[in-house]
Amino acid sequence: MTRPLPQLTPENEFFWTSGADGKLRFRRCAVCGSFQHPPGPICRTCGSDQLAPEPVAGTGVVAGFTVNEHTWTPSLPPPYIIAIVAIDEDPRVRLTTNLVDVPLSELRVGRRVEVRFEHVEDVWLPVFTLASDGPADGALPAEEPTAPYVRPMARSDKFEDKVALTGIGKSRIGRRLGVDPLALTVEAARNAVEDAGLTMADIDGLSTYPGGAAAGGHAEGGVTALEESLRIRPTWINGASETPGQGGSVVAAMLAVAAGLCRHVLCFRTVWESTWAERLRQRPPTGGGRVEGDMMAWRMPYGAMSAANWIGMNASNHFHRYGTTRAALGAIAVNARRNAGLNPDAIYRDPMTLDDYYGARMITSPFGLYDCDVPCDGAIAVIVSAVDTAGDLRRPPVLVDAVGTQVIDRISWDQGTLHHEPQTQGPAAHLWTRSSLRPGDVDVAELYDGFTFNCLSWIEALGFCETGEAGDFLADPGRIALDGELPLNTFGGQL
Repeated sequence: MTRPLPQLTPENEFFWTSGADGKLRFRRCAVCGSFQHPPGPICRTCGSDQLAPEPVAGTGVVAGFTVNEHTWTPSLPPPYIIAIVAIDEDPRVRLTTNLVDVPLSELRVGRRVEVRFEHVEDVWLPVFTLASDGPADGALPAEEPTAPYVRPMARSDKFEDKVALTGIGKSRIGRRLGVDPLALTVEAARNAVEDAGLTMADIDGLSTYPGGAAAGGHAEGGVTALEESLRIRPTWINGASETPGQGGSVVAAMLAVAAGLCRHVLCFRTVWESTWAERLRQRPPTGGGRVEGDMMAWRMPYGAMSAANWIGMNASNHFHRYGTTRAALGAIAVNARRNAGLNPDAIYRDPMTLDDYYGARMITSPFGLYDCDVPCDGAIAVIVSAVDTAGDLRRPPVLVDAVGTQVIDRISWDQGTLHHEPQTQGPAAHLWTRSSLRPGDVDVAELYDGFTFNCLSWIEALGFCETGEAGDFLADPGRIALDGELPLNTFGGQL
C-alpha cells in the first residue's frame, strides 16, 4: 500500500526510523522506568524529564481492532485491519497500527503479535503479525478506575442555578443543500432569538464549537464570521474545539452568564459535511504532504482516518470483555429510526428492521452503514440567559440541574480507556456529584450517537446499567422505546 507518511520531527524521528536496525523503540523514564508514547517532554507517570529511547522486544497483545471496509483515501484501498497493540514491557503503551498476514479466522482481541517494519522512503513503519512463538493469547491491559479521581464540588453554590436556556432555533436541515454554511448559522440564530422573545440587540455573548475554519465541513467560520454578519458587539465570546465536548460552548456560556460577563449568549453549531464532501469529490486530486499533528500523524499512516475506525476498536474490546454483540448496537439503530419516523425534520424516516440493519454494507467492523451518523447540512442555536431574566421572556425556561465536565481518561483515543468511547465515564461520574438526582430518576435520555457504540458507552457510563451490561439492558428493545422505561433519543438522534 502507498501510505500517508508522518512528518519527521526532532521529537518523533527516533520512533519512525528505529526500525532501520529491526528494533522497536520507545522513550523510557530513567527515574520510574515507565515507557512513554506518544513521545512527550516529560514522564507522564512521575514528571521527570530524564527520557531516552530504549529498544523493546517488539511483542504485544491486540487490545482492539477493526476490519476497515471503507475507502477513506485512494492511497489505502480496503480491506485492511487496524489494531491497537499494547506492548509487553508496559501495556499502558499502545500503538495504533496495522495487522498484516493475519487470517480473519485468527483475528481476535487478546492475540499476541510481533512487530515487523515496512520501509517507505525515510520511514520504517511498525506493523504487526501473529507472534511466532509463545502462547497465542495474552492478557489485556487493565482499565484504570474512574472513581478515585472524581473531584467533589469545589463550593456549595452552583453556576447551573444562575442560568436558563430560553430559546432554540434551527436552520434548514438536509443532505447536500449547497447553501453557504454561514447563511445556515444566521438562519438558526435569528430563529433562536425570536423563540426567546429577544432581539439581536439583547444578545451580548457568542459561543460556538469548534469555531474558526474547522476542516471537513464542521463549522461555518466561527464567532468571527457570525459577528461580522450580526454586528452585535458582544461583551464576551468563545469559540474552540478543545471544550468539554460539543456541548462545551453551552457550558462556557453558562459560566460566563453566571459570572456576570453577559446576560444573553447565543450559542451555535453548524455542520455542512455533505455539501463539503460533494465539493471535495468534484476537485481534481492533489498530491498530499507529510502528516503532521499530535493525533493524526500516529493514525493516518495506518489508514485510521475516521472516528469510525477508532471507536470500532473500542467496541471490539467491549465485545471481547463482556460478550456484547451487534444485537445491542442494532437495537439502538432501529429505535433511532423508529423515532425519526415521527420527526418531520429527520433525514431518514423510512421504517427499518433489525434484518435491514444486519444487511447494510460494512464500514469498519463492527459498524455497518446504520451504525454511523448521517453527514448533513444544518445549524442549531441556543440562547443561554441569566435566570432572573427568564420570567420576562416568551417561553417557559429550561433550567439545568447539573453539568459534568471532568477529564479522567487519557484524552488520546488509544492510550487510555479502551472498553468504552473515551471521555464518557469521567464526565458522567462528575455529573452525579453535582446533583441530588440519580440514574433511576431519569425519564428520558438524549445521548450522543455519532456511532451506535457511543450511545452504548453513555448508557453504561451514566449508570443506566452496570459497565458491561448494556447487551443485556438492550436485549429488550422496548426498554428504550418511547413508552419504555428509558425513552432514548426521542427525535431520532444523529443516526
